[in-house]
Amino acid sequence: MPLQKPWRDLDRRTVASAPDRPGVYELGDGSGTVLAVDHGVLRDELKTVLAYGDGDRVRWTETHTLEQARELAAEHRTRLE
Repeated sequence: MPLQKPWRDLDRRTVASAPDRPGVYELGDGSGTVLAVDHGVLRDELKTVLAYGDGDRVRWTETHTLEQARELAAEHRTRLE
């Protein structure tokens, strides 16, 4: 099951609005197909993703801890396999 959040364009404005908290994010292409799922401190992670141009869209959900983010990301990755 994908994250139940709206897609956002992956650009500087979106990255600047990302929380400086742990979470899980999905990268998508222009049509909304999930390309990758990862976790970490969201703003830091998305700065890196934007620099490498790995996707066109992004959506995320916050978690309380990095451990929770890691577990949630693992659950979401299994559906991509």
